[in-house]
Amino acid sequence: MRGLFSTIFLLLVAFMILSTEAAKNKKDKGKGSKGAPDCTDWRFGSCVVNNGDCGIGVREATCNDQTKSMKCKVPCNWKKEFGADCKYKLGIWGECDTATGAKSRSGTLKKALYNAECQTLITVTKPCSAKSKSKSKGKKGKGRGN
Repeated sequence: MRGLFSTIFLLLVAFMILSTEAAKNKKDKGKGSKGAPDCTDWRFGSCVVNNGDCGIGVREATCNDQTKSMKCKVPCNWKKEFGADCKYKLGIWGECDTATGAKSRSGTLKKALYNAECQTLITVTKPCSAKSKSKSKGKKGKGRGN
């Protein structure tokens, strides 16, 4: 019985080693595609959208004499002045400034994608809403068989 368990254990260990090596070889195979040496200093351009100013597009990347194109996406709610590749953690909206008719909030840089040059602190503003939001109440007399 011990011999059977030992054999099964050894087979499992060998299988795990082989599958790990195969995964490592597959990962290495993807790195050196097209016979080009790996480059460590890639420079990424901004995402150029196919239609309009948001949606699916293409980003060019260059390193030494190599160039490649990558698919990219610019979210439709992005802030043009800060760039689509700069991600910020934003605070809560402040009170409405009656002099300007706008409210603002600030944010700190969370992540710069594709080596983008981003501001570390930003402030965004938006117009104050014309009417204050209140919780809507259900219509009276519906659903209870009154």
